[in-house]
Order: sequence, then structure tokens, then C-alpha cells
Amino acid sequence: MMELGLIGKDLGACLVPVSLYQVLFYARVTGQTDPVYLDEAYARQQGYPSVMVPTGLLFGLEMQTANPYAWFASVGLDAGKTLHASQSFECHEPCFAGDTLTFVARVNDVYSKKNGALYFVSRITRVTNQHGRHVADLQAVFVEKREITSGGAKK
Repeated sequence: MMELGLIGKDLGACLVPVSLYQVLFYARVTGQTDPVYLDEAYARQQGYPSVMVPTGLLFGLEMQTANPYAWFASVGLDAGKTLHASQSFECHEPCFAGDTLTFVARVNDVYSKKNGALYFVSRITRVTNQHGRHVADLQAVFVEKREITSGGAKK
């Protein structure tokens, strides 16, 4: 059943230190060519404290908890039946290797489609650095396919 009362629900927070290795590895495997992502000496010459974190890496960093899907049950999602439907981000300022980022997530939308057969939960995560600066907002949408009965959708 769709629970509009879930909108705004706090999904918890996690604190993640960003290592130089993580940034360099991600930059290389995603084909980054800008040296600001790949060369720490170059990044420092440009006035940055270290290499810049490619924005897409923020989604992976948020997953660095003991159980990144622990919140699913609290919003009615079955982890074994749930798929990642989409993600997007809005950057406010850069973050760098060596930063410690705080990810604070909450439910920002819940809806269904196909007469309840598809149940969607949208999560938004506010990302701040160790200085309390708001660096990004991440949005991810998850969908669970549900069985339909004559009375409507059920798990």
C-alpha cells in the first residue's frame, strides 16, 4: 500500500571519509580526462586541496555503510524485489579527496503506477562536508513490482 505519510521520513545519516585512492580509481574507470580528477599536484596548482571528487562517485560513497538498504523495510520495500529506477544530483560546490562527507537521507516522494503494481519510493540525500558546507543533493528512486489482486496491490 502506498503510504503518503512516509514523505519527509528521516532515513538516517552516515559519515564517510573520502580517500585519494577512491577518487583516483573512480576517475580512471569512468574515463575522466580532466587532470583535476586525476593528478593531485595539478589540482593543488589550481588552488584545490586535493583532487576533485567526480559527482557520480557521491552515490557510491553514500553506499559505504554496513547495510545501505537497511531503510527499505521502514518504507515498505522488500530488498529482494526492489530495483534502482533512477538517480540524479545537483552540485552546489566541489568536494575533494581528504574531505569527510555527511549524507543525510529522507523520503521525498512515494507513488504507485499500473494500478499499484509498481510501488516507487524517492529518496533525497543532502551532502555536506566537514566544514558544514552543503556540497550536493542526491536523488534516487527505487521501485518494487507487486502482485495485483482483485482488491488492489499486495506484496
